[in-house]
Amino acid sequence: MIDLRSDTVTRPTEAMREAMAIAPVGDDVWGDDPSVARFEAELADRAGFSAAAFFPSGTQSNLTAMLTHCGRGDEVILGQRSHMYRDEGGGAAVLGAIQPQPLEQDELGRMAVEDIAAAIKGDDIHHARTRLIALENTFQGRVLPADYVETVTGLAAERGLVCHLDGARLFNASVASGRSLAELCAGFDSASLCFSKGLGAPVGSLLVGGERFIERAKRWRKTLGGGMRQSGILAAGCRHAFHHHVERLADDHRHARQLAQWLGQVANLQVAGQATNMVFLDVPAPHCGPLEAYLAERDILVAVRPRTRMVTHLDVDEDAVRRVASEIASYFRCVEQA
Repeated sequence: MIDLRSDTVTRPTEAMREAMAIAPVGDDVWGDDPSVARFEAELADRAGFSAAAFFPSGTQSNLTAMLTHCGRGDEVILGQRSHMYRDEGGGAAVLGAIQPQPLEQDELGRMAVEDIAAAIKGDDIHHARTRLIALENTFQGRVLPADYVETVTGLAAERGLVCHLDGARLFNASVASGRSLAELCAGFDSASLCFSKGLGAPVGSLLVGGERFIERAKRWRKTLGGGMRQSGILAAGCRHAFHHHVERLADDHRHARQLAQWLGQVANLQVAGQATNMVFLDVPAPHCGPLEAYLAERDILVAVRPRTRMVTHLDVDEDAVRRVASEIASYFRCVEQA
């Protein structure tokens, strides 16, 4: 089975399973799990922060960051198409009474700096109090420009706000840009790092930040049901991924470029974009359902939409993406001959 629906479908390797099996564990809610503690300390240092907390998911990690940075009636400025705004169940509003202020983004994921500045609200009883600005890197596979990040985080500091980074695919950004985690996290007050996407761990995200921030975040984690017990088994899988699966993300990026190149030769199909491990296609609406079914019959899973996203990962090699392109071309040849 070739699965290009997302890089979340990756499965742990045998070496990762072995690392998980032999990991020393304890009760992490009591702070007794050595595997979790080692993982948190190591990644916090690599990202340029003093502390970290291990979470089951990036959604919970991002939510905890918002709940920790903001109080009831506070506001977070974030992108209209960002994952935190569109794809995390409205948790900040539902559970924290935090108001989102979404702003339009360009194709790189940037909100216009002048729009951000204009959206910041002061301490006026008529307005929610702006407290937080959130950015996402990568955004739809694209790496946020460094100068943009520096400008936005600088604006936040100037206006007395804090900044959070949704770094669900920050390791892809690191490999694509050649910049370290610490460089990519510079200027932010907190960041969420995911290990269950391209890195292939079955579960796990880290929230990194200052010591006081993480102390408060762990209280929210417990409230949200994210306090885990012998979670060193999971942390060991994430740590293995960090040490063995980051550099190989370059293979995923190369496979995505190859896939985009081959699909660009298919009639009736438009490659709308490609960045890091993602390929975006414009598929004529009448073909969406039939193409998805055609591919599924051939053991290829793609969520086909008018704007289709295909994501390469460690379970997809060059032969796989070549076969996907070939089968899609075959589908459209059959359509033309019908």
